Amino acid sequence: MLRAYKTEINLNQEQKIQVNKTIGVCRYIYNFYLAYNKEIYEKDGKFISGMDFSKWLNNEYIPNNPDKSWIKEVSSKAVKKSIMNAEAAFKRFFNKQSKFPRYKKKKNQDVKMYFVKNDSKMVIECERHKIKIPTLGFVKIKEKGYLPTESIIKSGYVSYKAGRYYVSVVVDDNNDNAMTELKEGIGIDLGIKNFATVSNSEVYENINKTKKVKKLKKHLKRQQRKLSRKYESRKKRNKKEEGEATKQNIQKQVQKIQVIHQKLNNIRNDYINKTVNKVVKTKPSYITIEDLNVKGMMKNRHLSRAIGEQGFYEFKVKLSNKCKIYGIELRVVDRFYPSSKMCSKCGAINKNLRLRDRIFICPECGFIIDRDLNASINLANAKIYKVA
Repeated sequence: MLRAYKTEINLNQEQKIQVNKTIGVCRYIYNFYLAYNKEIYEKDGKFISGMDFSKWLNNEYIPNNPDKSWIKEVSSKAVKKSIMNAEAAFKRFFNKQSKFPRYKKKKNQDVKMYFVKNDSKMVIECERHKIKIPTLGFVKIKEKGYLPTESIIKSGYVSYKAGRYYVSVVVDDNNDNAMTELKEGIGIDLGIKNFATVSNSEVYENINKTKKVKKLKKHLKRQQRKLSRKYESRKKRNKKEEGEATKQNIQKQVQKIQVIHQKLNNIRNDYINKTVNKVVKTKPSYITIEDLNVKGMMKNRHLSRAIGEQGFYEFKVKLSNKCKIYGIELRVVDRFYPSSKMCSKCGAINKNLRLRDRIFICPECGFIIDRDLNASINLANAKIYKVA
């Protein structure tokens, strides 16, 4: 089974320069492929595949343009991967799965350096405290002992985020972690008031309502206001009078904001990971969740921010992966299944239930129960579902 691991690494100055250069070239090639394909399509109505573009780039464009020889100074595998990523973005657009591909921006830091095991003879070495990455050599791992040393590493990425460098690897792990002691199945109802309510009466609170996260969000708001004022004052001044110090101050402020965003993201991801682990370690025979229409829910302008911060999709993906590892059946019921409005005792439907009603009162049998707990019990008892 393939598993992914991600951890922070310490790079020396030469390695940082090489990573930054590779990421910069990959960003340029990604944007170049988008622009080139757009131009060809508007002119001839043709779409150039990633493979054909790669051949044209290496055999015609770079040899005929000596000023672009710096493209060859970085890993060819990383450049090829950026082209294939752009092609995948186009295919998603053609299949109406996403919008038209957008250009990568330096400030968004969403480009990574790809590396791969070239052949069967080559092995990506990994020890307790370091890993050997092609074109970089050995790099130090901050979280010692986290990456598996005995498994085969297939490929990976080196990424940069808010002043820190990370390595993520795909590992062929043959360990059998299937659970033998299986209990009854459970249902999980995701929400805003509480992150998750399980049918066994276990409740996981909303991490975004904690004091630590609120403090960070308040700090983020202040720093964003500072950046906005810097941009406003920059507009008022003449660009000719603008010095290098002004640009550096703006860049410093941008990095401060990126660091806060990264902290918030780490807190939320860590909480989702811990929640998934706690749920899986109860050893249920199956787990039932609802196929939430998150895109539709986000249209509610009063709740869109709260819904976005919860990370429902992230939870579903990580829960699905854990269930596959431990041999637990993950059931997904239809989004129109009346889990909240149906009585978990007699099965009657309460059509008058509103979003603000947190207590469910059955109109038929008079059963009173917490709204989210009632929904989770109904999910656990659902008979019509799909196996993820």
